[in-house]
Amino acid sequence: MGLRSSVYKKPAQLRSMIEPGLITADALAAVRRLVEPGVTTLQLDAEAARVIGQRGAESNFQMVRGYRHTICASVNEQVVHGIPNDRPLRAGDILSIDAGAQYKGWNGDSAFTVIVPGDAPEELTAPRRRLSEVTEGSLWAGIAALSRASHLGEVGAAIEAYIDEHAPEGGYGILRDYVGHGIGRKMHESPSIFNYATSERGAEVRPGLAVAIEPMVVIGDQATEVEDDGWTVSTIDGTDGSHWEHSVAVHDGGIWVLTAHDGGAEKLAPFGVVPKEID
Repeated sequence: MGLRSSVYKKPAQLRSMIEPGLITADALAAVRRLVEPGVTTLQLDAEAARVIGQRGAESNFQMVRGYRHTICASVNEQVVHGIPNDRPLRAGDILSIDAGAQYKGWNGDSAFTVIVPGDAPEELTAPRRRLSEVTEGSLWAGIAALSRASHLGEVGAAIEAYIDEHAPEGGYGILRDYVGHGIGRKMHESPSIFNYATSERGAEVRPGLAVAIEPMVVIGDQATEVEDDGWTVSTIDGTDGSHWEHSVAVHDGGIWVLTAHDGGAEKLAPFGVVPKEID
């Protein structure tokens, strides 16, 4: 059975997704500016809430049943869905921040990873920095693949291929239990987007598709467990994780990264892709 036609949005609906995407981008940028040793993830959460509220939007994370924060903040072995808390960040921590905004009934969703600056040993920060760089690169490889793909399976294959090519000897683990998704009226919609190659072709890529691509990559084994808080996903072997995400629209003119102010132009340039604004 094919996807419901409503999965593919009309041009006016895609245009309605631009503002929540930019609000999400601005909230994450504000959070990123505050990251330093001694700051707590609860303080980062408050900043994201301030920016989103100031723009007349709502945190779509708070619309998830049982979740009351604006961001997810995952530190070190925590890969995704970490709950903000009052533990001060330390120099050298690897921190992933995920956030989203709903504006006039439409959603944006994005995430970044950063190494907390400060005086930390290079042997600690170097592998974490490389993990984040490879994860981010795989995100953009996936977005570039989306611009040319006929089906979403090609996106997952491109993400995995990039990781395999750029990871250090021994490779990285790609989370299997958590994947990307469609986005629109709801933060999480069909279809799913795997971050690795599968035998499934996946949904057809055609104008009107809006998706959140989000590779989640770890230094060690990809096996994870949910901590006692019922949310935080951490590696079982205790190795570090990284998470990068953008919301992207496919339209008649090409693709546009909704959660990047330039539509993804700077990061897509090395892949030979030029994003086009939504008409």
